[in-house]
Amino acid sequence: MPLKNEGIMIVLSSPSGAGKTTLVKLLSEREGFTISISHTTRTPRSNEINGKDYHFISKEEFTNMINKKEFLEYAEVFQNYYGTSRSNIFTELNKGTNIIFDIDWQGTAQIVSKKLEQKLITFFILPPSREILFRRLSNRDMKDKLIAEERMKEFDKDILHWKNYDYVIINNDLELCYKQILKHINDEINGLKKGYDIKFIEKHIKRLMQ
Repeated sequence: MPLKNEGIMIVLSSPSGAGKTTLVKLLSEREGFTISISHTTRTPRSNEINGKDYHFISKEEFTNMINKKEFLEYAEVFQNYYGTSRSNIFTELNKGTNIIFDIDWQGTAQIVSKKLEQKLITFFILPPSREILFRRLSNRDMKDKLIAEERMKEFDKDILHWKNYDYVIINNDLELCYKQILKHINDEINGLKKGYDIKFIEKHIKRLMQ
């Protein structure tokens, strides 16, 4: 359990395009959660700002940080690396800051495996359908249908990790999804942990895999 006045960690993961980044920003803006800013080796998109959306660094710099064990978690996704600075996170948690992570299943598994003393709540976000997911990916600032198709192939692999999360929520309506996440967080903080309809999610997963 977390120490008194210590911050908690909230993780949101999802297949690419399911909406986790938008949800993370909403939780930050409305609830005051501090977003963990990952380091990455990928090229910034046109609307991204270094130090705000990501810390954009070279692969050499990233490798040096790995060798120095400076990451709480890191993973390779679509030929690029993403990682969370250990020192930045624990400094904020010790101040009582609540941290929210926008990371994939690989990074989440690394954090969970460390069995940290700090409170950790994990969420896996699902799209309402494959068709809507592909549309979201195609509308991003990438334009290239081949890139969207590549992410759809990864989707079938990523989705298999849903069982490793505390909660799984379908992002069919952004506002409703946000409220469901917030309710689970508040329930956890108040010691009222409740599950979710696993059978319903299993049926939805089967539809998404078809």
